[in-house]
This record gives sequence, structure tokens and C-alpha cells, in this order.
Amino acid sequence: MKQSREISSRRHALRRILSVVFALLIFYGIPLDWDLGSDWAGKVAGLSAFLAGIAGLVWVTWRHVLRYLEEPPATGGRVDGILLLLCVVAMFFALYYYRLAVHYPGQFDGIVTRTDALYYTIVTLGTVGFGDIHATGQAARIATMIQIVFDLIVIGTLLAITSSGITRRLETAAGQNTRDGDMPSGEG
Repeated sequence: MKQSREISSRRHALRRILSVVFALLIFYGIPLDWDLGSDWAGKVAGLSAFLAGIAGLVWVTWRHVLRYLEEPPATGGRVDGILLLLCVVAMFFALYYYRLAVHYPGQFDGIVTRTDALYYTIVTLGTVGFGDIHATGQAARIATMIQIVFDLIVIGTLLAITSSGITRRLETAAGQNTRDGDMPSGEG
């Protein structure tokens, strides 16, 4: 049982890592400027990374859905699903912030590159808010507020899933102890 749990933990960790890697391939590879110009090799490499990221994220999602259908109440699978959703949504927020900063320069103070936008998204997700990058325009502030609400819902959902999984395991362990003839602590 212990070996099975270790393999399952490794699979969950691998799936989470792959989700982040594929989301980053999409984020950095998505072609936002279709003018091939002189750097056509770089554009082709970016497009290839983008397509690999899309294919990988579709594959991870498909594997997750199949796994969830096999074992719906599994806590690890539910956490994986929330983290996959978080990766995808964070990537889209970062892309939106970057495009907003590029096309409407007064919306943000500090977003110049895609990495700046990803950094701002992750700092907002972590509710850290260093202040080095901040929303100055109304569209940027509205998008940031939407992201904050989304983040709070996701964090609350992760906490609920985790605590229900822990509670279920404790109840199972307590039930196992009483079936084995052990008396619960404090009785006898």
C-alpha cells in the first residue's frame, strides 16, 4: 500500500510539474506579433513551443479527466484539477496583462515584458503585492480585481479539498482501529 501511495504521489507531482511547464510553453511561445520580419526562426521556435504547450496541456487535462472518472473522490486528483485550472487561468491573466500593457501603456506601471506580466500575476495570486508593478488604469484594476476574487475562490477550494481529505483519512484510520479491537483513546 505504501509503495502504491508513493507511486501515486510521484504521478501527481509529475502531472503538476508538467502542467506548469506546458502552461509556460504556451505563455512564452504564443505568437502575439505575426510579423515574421528578420527573426522568422525565433517566431517558428516560439510557435512550436506554443503548439507543444497546447498539446501537452490537452494531454495532461485528458489524463486528469480519465483519472477523475476512475476515482472521483480522490483528494489528489481533485487538487490536481484545481492546480491545472490555476495554471491555465494564471497564464491567461498574465497574457491579458501583457497585451493590455503593450497596447494601452497607461494601464500598468512596470509591465514591459511577458515575464513582468507573469511575475505580477503570481504576486497577485500569492496576495503579496510588492508594489513594484501595479495597475494604474481602470481596465487593469478591474482585471486585477477579477483575478483576486478568482484566486480567493481557488485557495478556499484547495483548503476545503485538503481538509476534507485529511478528515476522511482520520475517520478511516479511527474506524480501522476500532475494527482491529483497539479502543479509541480516552475509553476503557
